[in-house]
Amino acid sequence: MRVEALTHHGLGRLPDGTLVPRVLPGETVEPRGDGTWRVVEPSPDRVAPPCPHFARCGACAVQHLRDERVAEWRAGVVRAAFAAQGIAAEVGPVLTSPPRSRRRARLHGRRTKGGAALGFHARASEEIVDNPRCQVLLPAIMALRPRLLELVRLAAPRGREVGVTVAAAPAGADVLVEGGHALTPALRAEAAAWAAGAGVARLSWDGEPLATLEPPWQPMGRARPTPPPGAFLQATREGEAALLGLVRGAVEGAGRVLDLFAGVGTFALPLAEGAEVHAVEGDPALVAALLSGWRAAPGLRRVTAEARDLFRRPLLGPDLRGFGAAVLDPPRQGAEAQVAALAGAGPPRLAYVSCNPATLARDARALGAAGYRMGPVTVVDQFRWSPHVEAFAAFERP
Repeated sequence: MRVEALTHHGLGRLPDGTLVPRVLPGETVEPRGDGTWRVVEPSPDRVAPPCPHFARCGACAVQHLRDERVAEWRAGVVRAAFAAQGIAAEVGPVLTSPPRSRRRARLHGRRTKGGAALGFHARASEEIVDNPRCQVLLPAIMALRPRLLELVRLAAPRGREVGVTVAAAPAGADVLVEGGHALTPALRAEAAAWAAGAGVARLSWDGEPLATLEPPWQPMGRARPTPPPGAFLQATREGEAALLGLVRGAVEGAGRVLDLFAGVGTFALPLAEGAEVHAVEGDPALVAALLSGWRAAPGLRRVTAEARDLFRRPLLGPDLRGFGAAVLDPPRQGAEAQVAALAGAGPPRLAYVSCNPATLARDARALGAAGYRMGPVTVVDQFRWSPHVEAFAAFERP
């Protein structure tokens, strides 16, 4: 059987609709008796996966595909999402982060007979694939891995999985354990000793900072906010820089900028170097971190912020007046309610950062119906080799 295409999940689709992992368009494949598939005629675009864990690990889907074809596939996923909304989108260059550049990841850990396992889940499975030679995580995170295995042995109840979120920061790693043993005085002492021995900046346990050796601040322009434990960050420095450059270009010249779904200030704080910014974010802890970072930073213009659930309480007409531009960086579900309000009374320019092409396209359709013109869409590939696609689009209304 011949593979017809790659789906947006990176699976090969056969003529009968069967989905097969780790195959490529144009390849001839046949089933084995154990439920796996054998490639009979490989594609000329097939390459040796750089990671020895690729065959089992679910974090990456297309390491076996030549890099330029990966970029074409991502661009095609974005075009298809817009086409489904009746939009013929122009997709510009794909900006891809290099290997070993992920600075934040949520890993899964479990105690084993021999010690512990730590890594990502296998595809469509709860099995943890131990990944000592991972090709996506920063070297600084991989260097910490032996100590993280110690932490898993300390934290994980027998027979249960724990989450270990690691974010690289200039002062050291910011580590969050979720789902571990309930903290007792003895466990607190052991965990604090682990943090000191491992040299991490901060160790948190189910959201509670347990040991802070140094504030795990993140550079955002001139500001240095310290995110709360487990806070969202752009996955790579390179991807964040690319997105910030695109956002700056889209809002350039605006005296007042509205930053919606602002997080800890990824865009609000750098933009405050040249404009007044009002930031809106649903999590009060992120708002507090953003404002603290602004107050301590030199030479920034005025930043105001509010904690507000933009899904239930979008900013409406009166709240949207007086801004020259707005930035949106919503989660995967997009910003349907807020976009409806912007369509009626939004500023003339919008910069939309998306982690889901389908909801970006849906929101773009609503904005287009309200008179906004969309520029080229830029794909920013921060999750190299994975099915995750991020994109940016700028909108302008006369």
